[in-house]
Amino acid sequence: MKTMPAGEFKARCLRVMEEVKKYRTPVVITKKGRPVAKLVPADAPAADVFGCMAGTARIVGDVEAPVVPAEAWDAFARSSSRRNARRRSSGRSTP
Repeated sequence: MKTMPAGEFKARCLRVMEEVKKYRTPVVITKKGRPVAKLVPADAPAADVFGCMAGTARIVGDVEAPVVPAEAWDAFARSSSRRNARRRSSGRSTP
């Protein structure tokens, strides 16, 4: 870790910041020989979660159609049998 007096840092601030960024070595800034500040390299930006999987999946076929036909569902079978029973009791013919 490099140490530098505040006056020298003030005169070479931009150059020192570029060195810290390039070599990733912190610099301690001192006043009258005592540390007052520490210049460290910035962390890499965190990867954004939104869109991180973009382009990794492929849609094949119809995404809106059911996987199995409605006739195969238990709920559909029960409701249609009830409907047919009601039609028979009311005298209507079944289609």
